[in-house]
Amino acid sequence: MAGGRTKPETLQLMEAAVERNNLLCAHEGVVKNQGAPGVGGLTVAEFKPWLQAHWRKVRQALLVGEYMPAAVRKVEIPKPQGGVRTLGIPTVLDRLIQPALHPVRQPLWEPEFSESSYGFRPGRNAHRAVEAARSYVAEGKRWVVDLDLERFFDRVNHDVPMSRVARQVKDKRVLKLIRPPTRLLF
Repeated sequence: MAGGRTKPETLQLMEAAVERNNLLCAHEGVVKNQGAPGVGGLTVAEFKPWLQAHWRKVRQALLVGEYMPAAVRKVEIPKPQGGVRTLGIPTVLDRLIQPALHPVRQPLWEPEFSESSYGFRPGRNAHRAVEAARSYVAEGKRWVVDLDLERFFDRVNHDVPMSRVARQVKDKRVLKLIRPPTRLLF
């Protein structure tokens, strides 16, 4: 502790993201989730030896703000009702970096979210949302709204949410990783 603060609080976001314990947790998640290889073809099974050989360069690129996420591999998954859902599969390295950034960013914007929001939030899920809806009905409320905006992220003007994110995230290296100039699908 320095001046009453824990070590991650005294660091900038990127330095906190690349701390050993944070990366070990992120790596554990990558291994647990497995997943298909991204555009480079590197599999999760091949990742640990690759990471041991290349981590110093990757870490340095992250710390100086030169790291750019790779393009994502485009995969089309059939929908039960017909049509397809297009998924972008990041490289295994990018799947390590994304969750390494998450625990250092989340405390910045979690307090900004609505108490009525349940999607992708810690301690919240669809079951809790249903419990809340039942509670509202029991209180006499007549309306509950459940939204799933189809292709929202394909259609939203990303400048608007990024400007909101930039209010909380001051580390330009992190902002560059959240929204790189292009994220091509191949």
